[in-house]
Amino acid sequence: IWLSVIYSALAIAALLLLSATAVNASQGDKEPVYQGCVTQCVRTNCTGARLRGFQSTQAPYMALTGWTCRDDCRYQCMWQTVGLYQAEGYSIPQFHGKWPFARFLCFEEPASALASLLNGLACLLMLLRYRSSVPRQSPMYYTITAFSLVCLNVFKMDYFCASAVILYSIYLCCVRTLGLKRPGVSSMVGVLLILAFTSHVSYLTFVSFDYGYNMAANATIGIVNLLWWLCWCWQNRRTLPYWWKCGMVVLLLHGLALLELLDFPPLFWVLDAHAVWHLSTVPVHFLFYSFLIDDSLHLLNTEKTGVKLE
Repeated sequence: IWLSVIYSALAIAALLLLSATAVNASQGDKEPVYQGCVTQCVRTNCTGARLRGFQSTQAPYMALTGWTCRDDCRYQCMWQTVGLYQAEGYSIPQFHGKWPFARFLCFEEPASALASLLNGLACLLMLLRYRSSVPRQSPMYYTITAFSLVCLNVFKMDYFCASAVILYSIYLCCVRTLGLKRPGVSSMVGVLLILAFTSHVSYLTFVSFDYGYNMAANATIGIVNLLWWLCWCWQNRRTLPYWWKCGMVVLLLHGLALLELLDFPPLFWVLDAHAVWHLSTVPVHFLFYSFLIDDSLHLLNTEKTGVKLE
């Protein structure tokens, strides 16, 4: 059964690699008034002495985070366009694949940035608990530690964090179900997942940041993750008393992910569906690591007694 699952996962992941196709611009940045505003702003403020003046007065944290003169023009023109839409009674448009957000310091989406920080802190806290509860001899110790380090780093990336965490969760499941007995299989899957993530991030960064594509890609790999873990839970429901923790985590995460489908304009220009989803995932870390601790100790005890690993 696990080989059929892995073949299905490989096929879906391969489709993900091929799914980055060209997308249309968002409604807001297609508007002539927006395009004209940006062109005029860049021509006036982003060359020669005016550009040097912008750079000399720009806050250091804005420069360090890569906020350019052109970015500032886009930000100002975005709000001008939003104001015109509101004055005419039209729905708020998206710009470059995102809703308009009120910038706070260098954070373009402050609520999502706060959610990322809280998720990172929860992950760090539970990683420390895991390392203090599980001996290093446990077969999954280093894989889970690496998973935690991935989580801690990708939360800085916000929109990319969901993709990275889901893909590593697939790898974690692969190691748990196949890799302990067939390490070559898990290595092959790991390489494929790295290629998938690299392709995904490169497309969103260098080709076009499209929110709809990002959601579709995450939904695709999320289904693989959900089905694989649930299959493992079902097979072990009679032998592992803690199986329900894993099942609850994957169901919660994928249920909460439906919040992203709401995709509404941000409340108070700060809180959108993405931020709500991101905030709602913070408590899930505690249940997930509780499962990982139980399972790692079980694997260690099984290995010590010489019982065949399942």
